[in-house]
Amino acid sequence: METGIKILAIDSSGLVATVAVVCGDELIAEYTINYKKTHSQTLLPMLDEIKKMVELDLDSIDAIAVAAGPGSFTGLRIGSATAKGLGMALNKPLIGVPTVDGLAYNLYGTEKIICPIMDARRSQVYTGIYTFERKEDKYVLKILKEQCAVPMEEIISVLNEIGKEVVYLGDGVPVFKEMIAEKMSVPYSFAPAHMNRQRAASVAVLGAEYYLQGKIQTAAEHGPEYLRMSQAERERLEAEKKKNGNVS
Repeated sequence: METGIKILAIDSSGLVATVAVVCGDELIAEYTINYKKTHSQTLLPMLDEIKKMVELDLDSIDAIAVAAGPGSFTGLRIGSATAKGLGMALNKPLIGVPTVDGLAYNLYGTEKIICPIMDARRSQVYTGIYTFERKEDKYVLKILKEQCAVPMEEIISVLNEIGKEVVYLGDGVPVFKEMIAEKMSVPYSFAPAHMNRQRAASVAVLGAEYYLQGKIQTAAEHGPEYLRMSQAERERLEAEKKKNGNVS
């Protein structure tokens, strides 16, 4: 990363609420909470606490990186609204970082297969398949399968076909641990606690790379990437189908 680029990052896409400030190759601050309160209660106080503790001048940041989805519909909306509000108030660009890519970046440097899994209910996961490739003096995230919403059995089948050792992480691990043990035919392991959930620091570092590549947007342009309809939308469509006699 180029020295001096200062990124404020937010991730409220899952059960974790996390905020970080990264400047160049230095993590200035990170505040992560994985507890009972809702993100609407935690995110702004966390941001305010970081601002006070490191005497952060918000005008000094270059951009705001935000986990853009998939994930919890409510969580994504809260994170998006917070980032958009800051971007508009500060006149700073936003960097939408795919949630699953950000999770994979926690395992920087491994050449094993990385499979983040977020519980998407109905036996599905938000997932993707990644690894890191060495290029000169650094590792670069390689996307083998872009983030998607699929049945857990389907992603296990794809991983078995690839045939390399897999590292799983994400809040889907405790939900699907038994299925993984039953159906995986290649070696696998689970990432430990310090790297198995969303981290705003990872979103910030990956966001800085996107910033250098020009992958930025205005606050007005930004919106979450849900990957699938919310439960309320699905129920509405099902009700409409019943009302119309299942005519498509």
